[in-house]
Amino acid sequence: MELFDTHTHLDAQQFDEDRERVIDNAVQAGVTRMINVGFNRETIPSTMKLVETYDFIYAAIGWHPQDAVFMQEGDLDWIASLCSHPKVVAIGEIGLDYYWDTSPKDVQHRVLRQQIGLARELNMPIVIHNRDAHEDIVKILREEKAGEVGGVMHSFSGSWETAKLCLNMGFHLSFGGPITFKNARVPKEVLAQVPMDRLLIETDSPYLTPHPFRGKRNESANVRLVAEAAAQIKGVDLEEIAQITTQNGLERFGIV
Repeated sequence: MELFDTHTHLDAQQFDEDRERVIDNAVQAGVTRMINVGFNRETIPSTMKLVETYDFIYAAIGWHPQDAVFMQEGDLDWIASLCSHPKVVAIGEIGLDYYWDTSPKDVQHRVLRQQIGLARELNMPIVIHNRDAHEDIVKILREEKAGEVGGVMHSFSGSWETAKLCLNMGFHLSFGGPITFKNARVPKEVLAQVPMDRLLIETDSPYLTPHPFRGKRNESANVRLVAEAAAQIKGVDLEEIAQITTQNGLERFGIV
């Protein structure tokens, strides 16, 4: 059985003491591919170092909305130049975050629009971060014709109505630890309705740790717990979810 963690942050400082062991844990749990996400001036280089070190780790690089205020002239060109690397498979995570008040909304909007434009120019999928900004995310994705490249709605937390709008633009929906939480009614209800060929799973480690380890550091190995929860919600066995979500990930990110 193969599993694909489509969104992780293995370069995070939380793994500085035991990164190799954490990656080995994932491999032992059946994780055959991972996408590490570099999202600012510090994490883009550390992500590129990881993909050069491990043949089964790929990269998504972009500028996170929380850091949008720090994006400088030349950074978009820097991201564009790195996208020529064969193991950079998406631009992200990019988007809007209205929960953490770290960058003004107008700055977040501008940086998101610029990066969607870059993705269309390079014909690369995008990975969308959306926190408490469902309406504006859909509006900007539409206006910037993001459906031309599609991508992934990372750690999807919106309603089924928002999900349908994203699916209609050609996006995949990715789910993580919250689908294992007892009180997470909405993501479970949405996942139950998402077509199998648009479903992805992720950990977002070291964050969003699934039950029963909630409150502890998350690891990519825990994507198996996400897969188990998704299988239960979909009414299929674990092997089927693993096979379908892995194939979906390979196709969405163009990994051979």
